[in-house]
Amino acid sequence: MTIRVEKPGLQSTIQSWPRTGSRHLGVPASGPADPLSMALANRLVGNTAVTPALETTLTGVTLKFEVATYVSVTGAIAKCTLNGNPVNQHVTIAVKRNDILVIGSAEKGVRSYVAFAGGLKADEVLGSVSTYMTAEFGGHKGRALEAGDELELSDQSATPSILETPANYHLPMLDSWSLRTGRSCETMSVGNPAGLFETKLTIGGRSDRMGIKLEGETFKTDVSGQMPSVPVFPGTIQCPQDGKLFILSVDAGTTGGYPRVAKITRMDLHLLGQLRPGNSLTLIERTDEDAARELREKHAYWIAWLPDIAAVI
Repeated sequence: MTIRVEKPGLQSTIQSWPRTGSRHLGVPASGPADPLSMALANRLVGNTAVTPALETTLTGVTLKFEVATYVSVTGAIAKCTLNGNPVNQHVTIAVKRNDILVIGSAEKGVRSYVAFAGGLKADEVLGSVSTYMTAEFGGHKGRALEAGDELELSDQSATPSILETPANYHLPMLDSWSLRTGRSCETMSVGNPAGLFETKLTIGGRSDRMGIKLEGETFKTDVSGQMPSVPVFPGTIQCPQDGKLFILSVDAGTTGGYPRVAKITRMDLHLLGQLRPGNSLTLIERTDEDAARELREKHAYWIAWLPDIAAVI
């Protein structure tokens, strides 16, 4: 008994926990671009925060169920229907055999998350089942879903409670974002370092799971935008030769040769998955001490609804 992909959308993949312990092999973390939204979806169907789920991009997905189960949808604001009838996000949805679930195009935000009671079966590679499309491993055959693909549940007998995400735990999807940011290794090579945190930038069209190009203000470095390759991580902000900042995301490589001028703090990394081309972005400076304190505060806020929040952010 399976779930059939009728319309896969622009880019729908199976994501789960990040791939750790392999960066020395050049293997990125992968995992959900917005892990907090995925955790919220999993919570509604009785799963752990990182149980394998679907991540869709901009244009949604259409699924036909050949098995009765429970699902939920969170993340980007989108119209959703079950057999043509509207259904809400942030609730547990019971589906029957032959039901058709449509996740519409994202109206605000970028990525929707569809979780299934018991989770999805997926290919595990290097300790994670998350899809890494560049190397074609993990998830479903190492790629984005295609029409006709059949997905299987890990536990078809899972029967969760019917839940609704409390209103105070709904993540806002915005047109203008502010991300808490610290200075990084080569920050002082940037002319007017404080200018990084005083300028409203724009999310460029080159935005995907590898990274996000920022348009608007340009910056200069004293190494002409090039340097020997050094370690980088999701959230690292680089300054290439053209002076346009670039934020690395979950599928970014493990080393890079552009100056690392700033870093998105751990508590706000999940927001990278919802930055939409054309949105505005302001970087808000935080010291390492402030970032650590605010991360603890964020964990304390979320733990009442997501007990495993520390595995997410």
